[in-house]
Amino acid sequence: MKWVLALAAMFAASGQAGAQQASGEGYFIAKRACEATQSIRGGDGVQPATLTVDRAYRFVAENKQPASHYLIEIPDVSPNRRWVERDCGERVASVGAAASTGAKSSSDSTVSTRNILAISWQPAFCEGQSNKPECRSQTADRADASRFSLHGLWPQPRSKQYCGAAAGLKDKDKSPAWQSLPAPELSAETRRRLEAAMPGTQSFLDRHEWARHGTCYGRNADGYFTETLALLDAVNASPVAKLFADRVGKDVTAEEIRGAFDQAFGNGAGERVRIACRNDGDRRLVTELTIGLGGEVGATPDLPALLRAARPTKAGCPGGVVDAAGLQ
Repeated sequence: MKWVLALAAMFAASGQAGAQQASGEGYFIAKRACEATQSIRGGDGVQPATLTVDRAYRFVAENKQPASHYLIEIPDVSPNRRWVERDCGERVASVGAAASTGAKSSSDSTVSTRNILAISWQPAFCEGQSNKPECRSQTADRADASRFSLHGLWPQPRSKQYCGAAAGLKDKDKSPAWQSLPAPELSAETRRRLEAAMPGTQSFLDRHEWARHGTCYGRNADGYFTETLALLDAVNASPVAKLFADRVGKDVTAEEIRGAFDQAFGNGAGERVRIACRNDGDRRLVTELTIGLGGEVGATPDLPALLRAARPTKAGCPGGVVDAAGLQ
């Protein structure tokens, strides 16, 4: 009862009693740099916050139907719940939501809505990793020589790991012998797709990713990898993958990479991408991209919406060489 009275008081203070939705789902995507205020009518003495164009803010409530204002959450301001005019942006009921692809993990009843997708440029990874079977067998004709490979999908925050792990699992995972980890239970089709997209399965990378990260995702193993593969497919079908394929053996800059994300997935998408590099002699190689995502991924992910709902990040490495297959 107390929370009902508190909510009523909040809306009364705003000058708009009788909100239609006390606890909303989804996000509000800002399309203009509007001011967000604590009170709809203003004059409350609280400094307004300015929305960032193309950024997603968590939706809380609307003032009436049809709504003239939305209540949203703005990080890093106090108080963080502010009213904004409806026409300042677009309400997305559930960012990236889609049908479930499997039962939820027993360790977590909620599907993760803050994730990082890590995709690798396999030739660069293999430099200095000649002992790994996936690197010994790599050729210029294999798919991972000209498109991104899957590293993993990591629920956030980073401390969210080994959910519901059996005794000793974490110790096994931290040893070099990943083959001692239990194999994730996958359908034959998912296994086939994963082995093609993740060369590291030859070194049991799939077992490591499931044990450390997938157990915290909120799906079973088949659902976790199916949704992750759908994200990878979206990147590999985009101008981002074409940029890398066209630059094999040449330099690419962080600005170009982020620009390709903007071209593929909308303005601001590139700001959610961080570039990782490694030095190989006198060369700097681009090894991996980590991509921030906000919202439920689902079987058919809306990658532009997922990117808008994530927080911007620093670019990381300024750029480097797109390595060709084979040890240089």
